[in-house]
Amino acid sequence: MSLELASVCPLDCPDTCSFTVTVEEGKVAKVRGSKANPLTNGVVCNKVARYYPEFVHGKNRLTYPMKRVGPKGGEAFERISWEEAIDTIYERFTAIIEEHGPQAIIPYNYAGPHGMLAMGSMDLRFFYRLGASILFRRAMCGGVKSEAFKGTFGLAGAMQPEQCAKSKLIVVWGNNVTYCNLHLAPIIKKAKAEGAKLVVIDPKRIKIAEQADMYLPVRPGMDLILAWAIAVELERIGGFDQAFIDQHVEGAEEFMTEARKYSIEQSAELCGVSEEDIRAFARLYKETAPAAISVGNGIERNRNGGNGIRAIFALPALAGKFGVAGGGIVGGAGNLFPKTIDKLQRPDLIPEGTRTLNIIDIGRHLVEEDLDIPLKGVFIYNHNPVVVSPDQNLTKKGLSREDIFTVGCDVAMTDSMKYCDIILPAATHFEHDDIFCAYGQPYLQRAEPVIAPVGESLPNTEIFRRLAARFGFNEGIFKATDKELIDDAIDNNDPRLKGYRPSEIPVGTALSMERNGEDTILFKNAKPATPSGKIELKSGYLRDTFGEEIPTYHPVEDSFPLSLVTPSSNKMITSTFGGVKANDDVPELEIHPEDAAARGLKDGMQVKVFNNLGEVYLPLKISDNVRPGVLYSPKGSWFKTTTNNQTVSALAPTFKADLSEGACFNDCRVEVVAA
Repeated sequence: MSLELASVCPLDCPDTCSFTVTVEEGKVAKVRGSKANPLTNGVVCNKVARYYPEFVHGKNRLTYPMKRVGPKGGEAFERISWEEAIDTIYERFTAIIEEHGPQAIIPYNYAGPHGMLAMGSMDLRFFYRLGASILFRRAMCGGVKSEAFKGTFGLAGAMQPEQCAKSKLIVVWGNNVTYCNLHLAPIIKKAKAEGAKLVVIDPKRIKIAEQADMYLPVRPGMDLILAWAIAVELERIGGFDQAFIDQHVEGAEEFMTEARKYSIEQSAELCGVSEEDIRAFARLYKETAPAAISVGNGIERNRNGGNGIRAIFALPALAGKFGVAGGGIVGGAGNLFPKTIDKLQRPDLIPEGTRTLNIIDIGRHLVEEDLDIPLKGVFIYNHNPVVVSPDQNLTKKGLSREDIFTVGCDVAMTDSMKYCDIILPAATHFEHDDIFCAYGQPYLQRAEPVIAPVGESLPNTEIFRRLAARFGFNEGIFKATDKELIDDAIDNNDPRLKGYRPSEIPVGTALSMERNGEDTILFKNAKPATPSGKIELKSGYLRDTFGEEIPTYHPVEDSFPLSLVTPSSNKMITSTFGGVKANDDVPELEIHPEDAAARGLKDGMQVKVFNNLGEVYLPLKISDNVRPGVLYSPKGSWFKTTTNNQTVSALAPTFKADLSEGACFNDCRVEVVAA
């Protein structure tokens, strides 16, 4: 018997597609897009359509609890019961707490699933009640951009992607639309068919650049310098809207004082974009309205990432591009949803004085024991840290310690699970209830199970209910059902829910969170939620939180000559789907012909790319799609693709971005030689 059932994509992507799932004999047989979500409109990415059945039912799926019987990082595990697994965790964590206190335990989780329940609900209630160290997760990805947006616009909504169809100029800046924001691509195509211009700004000539009227190959980490140069040129050619600035912008003159420190000649040299192209873009931006800028997360992954994004946000403020449909900045979708996070996660349970640790620093803390209370218990879930964390070798070294008790919980046998003492099998989102907001579009969706849990796997919520019970946490909040958790996640009184309780929103539908059924247009039907009510290029919030009142430039010095950028690919969402057979292949390293010739490297040869942190062996692809001085290789590949258990994350530094103490993956400096 074949069934067609509605679902939602849970992966770390701004689009949050609606699904139609074909279920045959209790198994996921096919996944395709549905039209429930108006933005995604029946289209899903190839990786989701091709890989989900194997991901759910393939040989790499975890289906019962296990304990380690060999060395950490190895393959030796044996099956145990859920009772033994829960008892072992209780006994080992209790012993750690008795010796070191509860802060010696830390949840090591990130954003594998983006459903509100699976991503962070009963699990956080458990760890908060336990008194474990708190993990600051947003530093890994998204936190820098979010803080830049909050500091500039407050927790406001802005233009959503569908409005770009009304734009006459679309600027795609650091956003690999084809792989990471798929459903913006047909909107751009529609706008271009009606005469719109497209500008792509990226160190790599990405797929969408094939359609571009202008391509600016900015150097990695130099987006701030380029945005400043554009602002200075706009000012020179009369491209500022002074009336808009006077009424709606805070700190414009202070911003421009920093920008004017660099001549256009200096800026062109630093950012790698010619003076002619800077001037041409500024002229196009001045003369074209409505003009939209879509900023990707890739820009944030460097020492100047937050200030670079802030400077990009400044351009439509200075040029007065807001107030019309299709004009301004695409963003702020996450701020539209009526989430009730405190009710869901219960941070009131956190004991006073509990420390917070940055997710980027966990490897170092495990290795160096540089904390007053050492980390002795680690619980990895929704995360594959040995593959995705910067300074991969340090993370592996920390998780290899035999005196640190590590629990893993995942859908698949990832490389990180192999470092665990106890492994718990998690259910996929096809096997439990959840509710889905989004960070790139405004539609709220709910999903129910389409199949029963595979093997003995359990949803994250049930796993942590069982742990809470074993630890004696008998309060009612630890017995809440998934439907009750969904109701805790979203404001039940919000009129945009159309009278539905959150747990009763019909599956196969999508509710728009834009107000009054209208497109969100800043300075027409919405305004910044900053203290001043204006766009704040001078931010008191960012001054007090990060010491960055006005965007400033922080030089990054390194002795290695090449920049390595490691964005998403068309095969994986970070490292999700790395376990399927189609992703056994070794990813390529792209290099510009000039850089290859200078090193005597030939297309297709095996090379070693290295720095002081590690070395990775990859096949070489010579291509002028990357600019000189830049190497490109996608992130997320598993150790099975390597000869030495090192992937590109082994080369990434652990120093922090200007905002949110964020990861600086794209400040990775390397050299490459023949292997």
